Amino acid sequence: MEKIKEILALSDRDGTTVVTIPLLALAFLLLAVIVMTMMIWSIKKRRHPDFTIHDHEGIPAVIPSIAGLTHSDLVEGNKIDLLQDGEFFKELIQSIGKAKKSINFETFLWKHGKQSKEIVDALCRKAKEGVEVRMLLDGSGGKGIGKDEKKCLRDAKVKIEKFNRMHPGNIGRLNQRDHRKIVVIDGKVGFVGGHCVVDTWMGQAQDKKHFRDISAKVEGPIVNRIQSAFSENWIEETGEIIAGTKFFPELEPVGTCSTHLAYTTPSGSSSAVEILHYLAIDSAKEQILIQNPYFLPDPEAIKMLERAVERGVVVKVMLPAADASDNAIVQHASHHHFGTLLKRGIRIFEYERTLLHQKVMTVDHIWSAVGSTNFDDRSFETNDEISLCIIDKGIAEELEKTFDKDLANTTERFFEEWSKRPLWHKMVDGSAYLLNEQL
Repeated sequence: MEKIKEILALSDRDGTTVVTIPLLALAFLLLAVIVMTMMIWSIKKRRHPDFTIHDHEGIPAVIPSIAGLTHSDLVEGNKIDLLQDGEFFKELIQSIGKAKKSINFETFLWKHGKQSKEIVDALCRKAKEGVEVRMLLDGSGGKGIGKDEKKCLRDAKVKIEKFNRMHPGNIGRLNQRDHRKIVVIDGKVGFVGGHCVVDTWMGQAQDKKHFRDISAKVEGPIVNRIQSAFSENWIEETGEIIAGTKFFPELEPVGTCSTHLAYTTPSGSSSAVEILHYLAIDSAKEQILIQNPYFLPDPEAIKMLERAVERGVVVKVMLPAADASDNAIVQHASHHHFGTLLKRGIRIFEYERTLLHQKVMTVDHIWSAVGSTNFDDRSFETNDEISLCIIDKGIAEELEKTFDKDLANTTERFFEEWSKRPLWHKMVDGSAYLLNEQL
Protein backbone atom coordinates (compact mmCIF):
# COMPACT_ATOMS: atom_id res chain seq x y z
CA MET A 1 0.00 0.00 0.00
CA GLU A 2 2.83 2.38 0.83
CA LYS A 3 4.45 1.60 -2.53
CA ILE A 4 1.21 2.47 -4.37
CA LYS A 5 0.96 5.75 -2.49
CA GLU A 6 4.53 6.55 -3.46
CA ILE A 7 3.90 5.85 -7.19
CA LEU A 8 0.65 7.85 -7.26
CA ALA A 9 2.04 10.60 -5.03
CA LEU A 10 -0.76 10.08 -2.51
CA SER A 11 -0.64 11.62 0.96
CA ASP A 12 -3.00 12.08 3.90
CA ARG A 13 -3.80 15.54 5.18
CA ASP A 14 -6.25 15.91 8.02
CA GLY A 15 -7.81 12.56 7.09
CA THR A 16 -8.17 13.48 3.39
CA THR A 17 -6.25 11.71 0.64
CA VAL A 18 -4.43 14.23 -1.58
CA VAL A 19 -2.96 13.60 -5.04
CA THR A 20 0.24 15.55 -5.65
CA ILE A 21 1.41 15.73 -9.26
CA PRO A 22 5.21 15.45 -9.38
CA LEU A 23 6.94 18.35 -11.13
CA LEU A 24 8.48 16.00 -13.70
CA ALA A 25 5.09 14.51 -14.57
CA LEU A 26 3.61 18.00 -14.97
CA ALA A 27 6.47 18.95 -17.29
CA PHE A 28 5.84 15.86 -19.44
CA LEU A 29 2.11 16.67 -19.57
CA LEU A 30 2.76 20.23 -20.73
CA LEU A 31 5.26 18.97 -23.30
CA ALA A 32 2.70 16.50 -24.66
CA VAL A 33 0.11 19.28 -25.02
CA ILE A 34 2.62 21.50 -26.84
CA VAL A 35 3.66 18.68 -29.20
CA MET A 36 0.02 17.81 -29.95
CA THR A 37 -0.78 21.47 -30.66
CA MET A 38 2.20 21.75 -33.02
CA MET A 39 1.18 18.57 -34.84
CA ILE A 40 -2.35 19.85 -35.42
CA TRP A 41 -1.02 23.27 -36.47
CA SER A 42 1.47 21.69 -38.88
CA ILE A 43 -1.35 19.90 -40.71
CA LYS A 44 -2.63 23.29 -41.92
CA LYS A 45 0.77 24.97 -42.32
CA ARG A 46 1.47 26.03 -45.89
CA ARG A 47 3.02 28.85 -47.87
CA HIS A 48 0.43 31.38 -49.03
CA PRO A 49 1.12 32.21 -52.69
CA ASP A 50 0.91 35.54 -54.48
CA PHE A 51 -2.11 35.25 -56.77
CA THR A 52 -1.48 38.50 -58.63
CA ILE A 53 -1.70 38.37 -62.43
CA HIS A 54 0.41 41.24 -63.74
CA ASP A 55 -0.60 41.09 -67.43
CA HIS A 56 -4.37 41.41 -67.55
CA GLU A 57 -5.22 39.80 -70.87
CA GLY A 58 -8.67 38.81 -69.65
CA ILE A 59 -10.00 35.49 -68.47
CA PRO A 60 -10.18 33.75 -71.90
CA ALA A 61 -6.39 34.03 -72.18
CA VAL A 62 -5.84 32.88 -68.57
CA ILE A 63 -8.23 29.88 -68.58
CA PRO A 64 -5.56 27.35 -69.72
CA SER A 65 -3.32 28.56 -66.88
CA ILE A 66 -6.14 28.30 -64.33
CA ALA A 67 -6.95 24.77 -65.52
CA GLY A 68 -3.31 23.68 -65.40
CA LEU A 69 -2.61 25.24 -62.01
CA THR A 70 -5.66 23.47 -60.55
CA HIS A 71 -4.37 20.06 -61.71
CA SER A 72 -6.89 19.85 -64.54
CA ASP A 73 -7.07 20.56 -68.25
CA LEU A 74 -9.52 22.17 -70.61
CA VAL A 75 -12.01 19.56 -71.88
CA GLU A 76 -14.13 20.30 -74.95
CA GLY A 77 -17.46 18.91 -76.10
CA ASN A 78 -19.62 18.83 -72.98
CA LYS A 79 -23.31 19.39 -72.36
CA ILE A 80 -24.27 21.27 -69.17
CA ASP A 81 -27.78 21.66 -67.76
CA LEU A 82 -28.23 23.91 -64.73
CA LEU A 83 -30.71 22.52 -62.21
CA GLN A 84 -32.27 24.88 -59.70
CA ASP A 85 -33.92 24.09 -56.37
CA GLY A 86 -36.09 20.93 -56.28
CA GLU A 87 -35.70 20.42 -60.03
CA PHE A 88 -32.32 18.85 -59.23
CA PHE A 89 -33.84 15.86 -57.42
CA LYS A 90 -36.35 15.13 -60.19
CA GLU A 91 -33.55 14.98 -62.76
CA LEU A 92 -31.30 12.98 -60.42
CA ILE A 93 -33.97 10.30 -59.74
CA GLN A 94 -34.71 9.99 -63.47
CA SER A 95 -31.02 9.58 -64.28
CA ILE A 96 -30.54 6.98 -61.53
CA GLY A 97 -33.47 5.06 -63.01
CA LYS A 98 -31.64 4.85 -66.36
CA ALA A 99 -28.41 3.43 -64.88
CA LYS A 100 -27.14 0.21 -66.51
CA LYS A 101 -23.75 -0.48 -64.92
CA SER A 102 -22.65 1.77 -62.07
CA ILE A 103 -23.73 4.58 -59.74
CA ASN A 104 -21.28 6.46 -57.52
CA PHE A 105 -22.86 8.83 -54.98
CA GLU A 106 -20.93 11.18 -52.68
CA THR A 107 -22.38 13.87 -50.45
CA PHE A 108 -21.81 15.84 -47.27
CA LEU A 109 -25.14 16.39 -45.51
CA TRP A 110 -27.80 13.68 -45.34
CA LYS A 111 -30.90 13.74 -43.14
CA HIS A 112 -33.57 11.05 -43.11
CA GLY A 113 -36.75 12.31 -44.72
CA LYS A 114 -38.97 12.19 -47.78
CA GLN A 115 -36.20 13.07 -50.23
CA SER A 116 -33.63 10.69 -48.76
CA LYS A 117 -36.14 7.83 -48.87
CA GLU A 118 -36.84 8.49 -52.54
CA ILE A 119 -33.13 8.41 -53.36
CA VAL A 120 -32.50 5.28 -51.27
CA ASP A 121 -35.42 3.47 -52.91
CA ALA A 122 -34.07 4.38 -56.37
CA LEU A 123 -30.54 3.22 -55.50
CA CYS A 124 -31.77 -0.04 -53.96
CA ARG A 125 -33.88 -0.83 -57.04
CA LYS A 126 -30.89 -0.39 -59.33
CA ALA A 127 -28.60 -2.41 -57.04
CA LYS A 128 -31.09 -5.30 -57.08
CA GLU A 129 -31.05 -5.12 -60.89
CA GLY A 130 -27.29 -5.74 -60.82
CA VAL A 131 -26.01 -2.17 -61.08
CA GLU A 132 -22.90 -1.57 -58.93
CA VAL A 133 -23.81 1.17 -56.44
CA ARG A 134 -21.35 2.91 -54.14
CA MET A 135 -22.22 5.60 -51.63
CA LEU A 136 -19.77 7.79 -49.71
CA LEU A 137 -21.15 9.97 -46.91
CA ASP A 138 -19.18 12.38 -44.79
CA GLY A 139 -18.53 10.93 -41.33
CA SER A 140 -20.07 13.98 -39.66
CA GLY A 141 -22.65 15.35 -42.10
CA GLY A 142 -23.86 11.87 -43.03
CA LYS A 143 -24.79 10.83 -39.49
CA GLY A 144 -28.44 11.65 -40.18
CA ILE A 145 -29.00 8.65 -42.44
CA GLY A 146 -31.79 6.49 -41.03
CA LYS A 147 -31.32 2.92 -39.77
CA ASP A 148 -33.99 1.67 -42.17
CA GLU A 149 -32.19 3.44 -45.04
CA LYS A 150 -28.88 1.79 -44.17
CA LYS A 151 -30.57 -1.61 -43.91
CA CYS A 152 -32.23 -1.20 -47.32
CA LEU A 153 -28.92 -0.20 -48.91
CA ARG A 154 -26.94 -3.03 -47.33
CA ASP A 155 -29.62 -5.63 -48.09
CA ALA A 156 -29.46 -4.51 -51.72
CA LYS A 157 -25.64 -4.93 -51.68
CA VAL A 158 -24.93 -1.20 -52.00
CA LYS A 159 -21.38 -0.45 -50.86
CA ILE A 160 -21.79 2.34 -48.33
CA GLU A 161 -18.89 4.01 -46.52
CA LYS A 162 -18.28 7.03 -44.30
CA PHE A 163 -15.50 9.51 -45.04
CA ASN A 164 -13.25 10.35 -42.09
CA ARG A 165 -15.39 8.77 -39.40
CA MET A 166 -15.59 10.52 -36.07
CA HIS A 167 -13.34 8.34 -33.90
CA PRO A 168 -10.03 8.74 -32.00
CA GLY A 169 -8.04 7.15 -34.82
CA ASN A 170 -8.86 10.20 -36.96
CA ILE A 171 -8.09 12.80 -34.29
CA GLY A 172 -5.59 14.62 -36.50
CA ARG A 173 -8.15 14.89 -39.33
CA LEU A 174 -11.41 15.43 -37.50
CA ASN A 175 -11.64 18.96 -38.86
CA GLN A 176 -11.35 17.78 -42.48
CA ARG A 177 -14.76 17.08 -43.96
CA ASP A 178 -15.89 15.77 -47.34
CA HIS A 179 -18.06 18.66 -48.48
CA ARG A 180 -18.33 17.49 -52.11
CA LYS A 181 -21.66 16.70 -53.77
CA ILE A 182 -21.06 14.29 -56.65
CA VAL A 183 -23.09 11.66 -58.50
CA VAL A 184 -21.73 9.72 -61.50
CA ILE A 185 -23.94 7.30 -63.45
CA ASP A 186 -22.42 4.70 -65.81
CA GLY A 187 -19.37 6.97 -66.07
CA LYS A 188 -21.38 9.01 -68.59
CA VAL A 189 -23.62 11.37 -66.61
CA GLY A 190 -22.42 13.45 -63.69
CA PHE A 191 -23.96 15.82 -61.16
CA VAL A 192 -21.99 18.51 -59.31
CA GLY A 193 -23.30 21.33 -57.14
CA GLY A 194 -24.53 22.45 -53.76
CA HIS A 195 -27.62 20.31 -53.09
CA CYS A 196 -27.64 18.25 -49.90
CA VAL A 197 -29.94 15.29 -49.30
CA VAL A 198 -32.28 17.06 -46.90
CA ASP A 199 -35.97 17.87 -47.33
CA THR A 200 -35.29 21.61 -47.04
CA TRP A 201 -33.68 21.42 -50.49
CA MET A 202 -37.01 20.35 -52.03
CA GLY A 203 -39.54 22.78 -53.46
CA GLN A 204 -38.88 26.09 -55.22
CA ALA A 205 -37.24 28.22 -52.51
CA GLN A 206 -40.68 29.58 -51.72
CA ASP A 207 -40.04 30.15 -48.01
CA LYS A 208 -37.47 29.67 -45.25
CA LYS A 209 -38.25 25.94 -45.08
CA HIS A 210 -37.20 25.46 -48.71
CA PHE A 211 -33.65 26.45 -49.62
CA ARG A 212 -32.30 28.07 -52.80
CA ASP A 213 -29.59 26.14 -54.68
CA ILE A 214 -28.05 25.34 -58.07
CA SER A 215 -26.34 22.19 -59.34
CA ALA A 216 -25.25 21.06 -62.79
CA LYS A 217 -25.99 17.91 -64.78
CA VAL A 218 -22.97 17.09 -66.91
CA GLU A 219 -22.52 14.92 -69.98
CA GLY A 220 -19.41 14.53 -72.12
CA PRO A 221 -15.69 13.88 -71.64
CA ILE A 222 -15.42 15.94 -68.42
CA VAL A 223 -17.43 13.23 -66.62
CA ASN A 224 -14.22 11.17 -66.50
CA ARG A 225 -12.75 13.89 -64.30
CA ILE A 226 -15.79 13.91 -62.02
CA GLN A 227 -15.44 10.14 -61.67
CA SER A 228 -11.79 10.67 -60.74
CA ALA A 229 -12.86 13.06 -57.97
CA PHE A 230 -15.19 10.43 -56.52
CA SER A 231 -12.50 7.77 -56.85
CA GLU A 232 -9.99 9.88 -54.89
CA ASN A 233 -11.96 9.74 -51.64
CA TRP A 234 -13.35 6.26 -52.26
CA ILE A 235 -9.83 4.85 -52.54
CA GLU A 236 -8.78 6.77 -49.43
CA GLU A 237 -11.57 5.22 -47.37
CA THR A 238 -11.81 1.71 -48.83
CA GLY A 239 -8.59 0.98 -50.71
CA GLU A 240 -10.73 -0.16 -53.65
CA ILE A 241 -9.69 1.10 -57.07
CA ILE A 242 -12.60 1.26 -59.48
CA ALA A 243 -11.51 0.76 -63.07
CA GLY A 244 -12.88 -0.40 -66.41
CA THR A 245 -15.38 0.88 -68.92
CA LYS A 246 -18.32 0.67 -66.50
CA PHE A 247 -16.65 3.55 -64.66
CA PHE A 248 -14.42 5.22 -67.26
CA PRO A 249 -15.93 4.64 -70.70
CA GLU A 250 -14.61 6.40 -73.78
CA LEU A 251 -16.71 9.54 -73.98
CA GLU A 252 -17.49 11.29 -77.24
CA PRO A 253 -18.30 15.02 -77.48
CA VAL A 254 -22.02 15.65 -76.88
CA GLY A 255 -22.17 19.43 -76.59
CA THR A 256 -20.36 22.71 -77.11
CA CYS A 257 -19.24 23.62 -73.57
CA SER A 258 -15.55 23.72 -72.66
CA THR A 259 -14.97 22.78 -69.04
CA HIS A 260 -12.34 22.15 -66.39
CA LEU A 261 -12.63 20.78 -62.86
CA ALA A 262 -11.03 21.80 -59.56
CA TYR A 263 -11.05 19.40 -56.63
CA THR A 264 -7.56 18.38 -55.53
CA THR A 265 -6.12 19.39 -52.15
CA PRO A 266 -2.35 18.75 -52.25
CA SER A 267 -0.62 18.64 -48.87
CA GLY A 268 1.31 21.77 -47.97
CA SER A 269 0.02 23.79 -50.93
CA SER A 270 -3.00 25.90 -51.82
CA SER A 271 -6.05 23.88 -52.78
CA ALA A 272 -7.21 23.80 -56.37
CA VAL A 273 -10.48 25.53 -55.48
CA GLU A 274 -8.66 28.41 -53.77
CA ILE A 275 -6.34 28.94 -56.76
CA LEU A 276 -9.36 28.72 -59.05
CA HIS A 277 -11.38 31.44 -57.34
CA TYR A 278 -8.49 33.81 -56.75
CA LEU A 279 -7.07 33.64 -60.28
CA ALA A 280 -10.53 34.02 -61.81
CA ILE A 281 -11.08 37.19 -59.77
CA ASP A 282 -7.71 38.62 -60.72
CA SER A 283 -8.37 37.85 -64.42
CA ALA A 284 -11.64 39.78 -64.62
CA LYS A 285 -11.89 42.87 -66.83
CA GLU A 286 -15.65 43.56 -66.87
CA GLN A 287 -17.79 41.84 -64.24
CA ILE A 288 -17.68 39.42 -61.30
CA LEU A 289 -20.88 37.97 -59.85
CA ILE A 290 -20.68 35.82 -56.72
CA GLN A 291 -23.51 33.96 -55.02
CA ASN A 292 -22.33 32.08 -51.95
CA PRO A 293 -23.92 31.20 -48.59
CA TYR A 294 -20.72 31.55 -46.57
CA PHE A 295 -18.73 34.53 -47.81
CA LEU A 296 -15.71 35.11 -45.56
CA PRO A 297 -12.91 36.53 -47.74
CA ASP A 298 -9.46 36.74 -46.17
CA PRO A 299 -7.37 39.95 -46.48
CA GLU A 300 -5.78 38.70 -49.73
CA ALA A 301 -9.18 38.09 -51.33
CA ILE A 302 -10.39 41.52 -50.21
CA LYS A 303 -7.36 43.12 -51.86
CA MET A 304 -8.02 41.20 -55.07
CA LEU A 305 -11.66 42.29 -55.16
CA GLU A 306 -10.55 45.87 -54.50
CA ARG A 307 -8.01 45.71 -57.34
CA ALA A 308 -10.75 44.41 -59.64
CA VAL A 309 -12.93 47.44 -58.83
CA GLU A 310 -9.94 49.73 -59.45
CA ARG A 311 -9.60 48.14 -62.93
CA GLY A 312 -13.21 49.09 -63.64
CA VAL A 313 -14.71 45.66 -62.93
CA VAL A 314 -18.26 45.60 -61.55
CA VAL A 315 -18.21 43.29 -58.49
CA LYS A 316 -21.46 42.07 -56.97
CA VAL A 317 -21.76 39.61 -54.09
CA MET A 318 -24.99 37.97 -52.94
CA LEU A 319 -25.27 36.00 -49.70
CA PRO A 320 -28.11 35.12 -47.32
CA ALA A 321 -29.27 37.51 -44.65
CA ALA A 322 -28.54 36.42 -41.08
CA ASP A 323 -32.20 35.61 -40.35
CA ALA A 324 -32.44 33.52 -43.54
CA SER A 325 -29.25 31.54 -43.01
CA ASP A 326 -28.97 28.09 -41.45
CA ASN A 327 -26.00 29.42 -39.47
CA ALA A 328 -26.45 33.02 -38.36
CA ILE A 329 -23.01 33.18 -36.74
CA VAL A 330 -21.40 32.73 -40.18
CA GLN A 331 -23.35 35.67 -41.55
CA HIS A 332 -22.31 37.82 -38.59
CA ALA A 333 -18.70 36.85 -39.27
CA SER A 334 -19.27 37.95 -42.88
CA HIS A 335 -20.66 41.26 -41.62
CA HIS A 336 -17.31 42.01 -39.99
CA HIS A 337 -15.82 42.89 -43.38
CA PHE A 338 -18.89 44.42 -45.03
CA GLY A 339 -17.76 47.96 -44.25
CA THR A 340 -14.32 47.39 -45.78
CA LEU A 341 -15.79 45.78 -48.90
CA LEU A 342 -18.48 48.42 -49.39
CA LYS A 343 -16.02 51.26 -48.91
CA ARG A 344 -13.82 49.74 -51.63
CA GLY A 345 -16.64 49.53 -54.16
CA ILE A 346 -17.84 45.94 -53.86
CA ARG A 347 -21.64 45.81 -53.99
CA ILE A 348 -23.28 43.49 -51.45
CA PHE A 349 -26.80 42.08 -51.52
CA GLU A 350 -28.40 40.06 -48.69
CA TYR A 351 -30.93 37.46 -49.82
CA GLU A 352 -33.86 37.45 -47.40
CA ARG A 353 -36.36 34.91 -48.71
CA THR A 354 -34.56 31.75 -47.53
CA LEU A 355 -31.08 30.23 -47.30
CA LEU A 356 -29.28 31.06 -50.54
CA HIS A 357 -27.00 28.00 -50.79
CA GLN A 358 -25.64 28.04 -54.35
CA LYS A 359 -21.88 28.37 -54.76
CA VAL A 360 -21.72 30.20 -58.08
CA MET A 361 -19.34 32.69 -59.68
CA THR A 362 -19.35 34.19 -63.17
CA VAL A 363 -16.62 36.31 -64.75
CA ASP A 364 -16.82 38.54 -67.83
CA HIS A 365 -19.97 36.91 -69.27
CA ILE A 366 -18.14 33.74 -70.38
CA TRP A 367 -16.59 31.81 -67.45
CA SER A 368 -18.66 30.27 -64.66
CA ALA A 369 -18.07 28.04 -61.64
CA VAL A 370 -20.71 25.85 -60.00
CA GLY A 371 -19.97 23.44 -57.18
CA SER A 372 -19.71 22.78 -53.45
CA THR A 373 -17.07 25.38 -52.59
CA ASN A 374 -17.88 28.10 -50.08
CA PHE A 375 -15.93 31.36 -50.22
CA ASP A 376 -14.17 30.88 -46.89
CA ASP A 377 -11.02 29.45 -45.32
CA ARG A 378 -12.70 26.17 -44.40
CA SER A 379 -13.48 25.37 -48.03
CA PHE A 380 -10.23 26.80 -49.40
CA GLU A 381 -7.91 25.23 -46.83
CA THR A 382 -9.56 22.33 -44.98
CA ASN A 383 -12.53 20.61 -46.62
CA ASP A 384 -12.57 18.41 -49.71
CA GLU A 385 -14.49 20.42 -52.30
CA ILE A 386 -15.29 20.41 -56.02
CA SER A 387 -16.01 23.18 -58.53
CA LEU A 388 -17.05 22.66 -62.13
CA CYS A 389 -15.84 25.47 -64.39
CA ILE A 390 -17.67 26.19 -67.62
CA ILE A 391 -16.53 28.35 -70.53
CA ASP A 392 -19.77 29.11 -72.34
CA LYS A 393 -21.60 32.39 -72.94
CA GLY A 394 -25.01 30.71 -72.73
CA ILE A 395 -24.35 29.21 -69.28
CA ALA A 396 -22.87 32.49 -68.04
CA GLU A 397 -25.92 34.37 -69.32
CA GLU A 398 -28.27 31.91 -67.59
CA LEU A 399 -26.45 32.40 -64.29
CA GLU A 400 -26.45 36.19 -64.74
CA LYS A 401 -30.20 36.14 -65.32
CA THR A 402 -30.58 34.00 -62.20
CA PHE A 403 -28.58 36.55 -60.22
CA ASP A 404 -30.78 39.39 -61.53
CA LYS A 405 -33.94 37.45 -60.70
CA ASP A 406 -32.71 36.73 -57.18
CA LEU A 407 -32.09 40.45 -56.66
CA ALA A 408 -35.85 40.86 -56.20
CA ASN A 409 -35.52 39.11 -52.83
CA THR A 410 -32.50 41.03 -51.57
CA THR A 411 -31.58 44.18 -49.73
CA GLU A 412 -28.50 46.01 -50.98
CA ARG A 413 -26.14 47.29 -48.30
CA PHE A 414 -24.46 50.70 -48.49
CA PHE A 415 -21.44 51.94 -46.56
CA GLU A 416 -23.07 54.95 -44.89
CA GLU A 417 -26.00 52.91 -43.60
CA TRP A 418 -23.81 49.95 -42.63
CA SER A 419 -21.29 52.00 -40.66
CA LYS A 420 -24.12 53.28 -38.43
CA ARG A 421 -25.43 49.87 -37.38
CA PRO A 422 -25.81 49.42 -33.58
CA LEU A 423 -22.77 48.81 -31.39
CA TRP A 424 -24.12 45.41 -30.25
CA HIS A 425 -24.31 44.34 -33.91
CA LYS A 426 -20.67 45.33 -34.45
CA MET A 427 -19.62 43.44 -31.31
CA VAL A 428 -21.45 40.27 -32.42
CA ASP A 429 -19.87 40.55 -35.89
CA GLY A 430 -16.37 40.97 -34.48
CA SER A 431 -16.78 38.10 -32.00
CA ALA A 432 -18.12 35.77 -34.69
CA TYR A 433 -15.23 36.62 -37.02
CA LEU A 434 -12.73 35.33 -34.44
CA LEU A 435 -13.96 31.86 -35.39
CA ASN A 436 -13.83 32.47 -39.15
CA GLU A 437 -11.34 29.70 -39.98
CA GLN A 438 -13.57 27.05 -38.41
CA LEU A 439 -17.00 28.24 -39.55
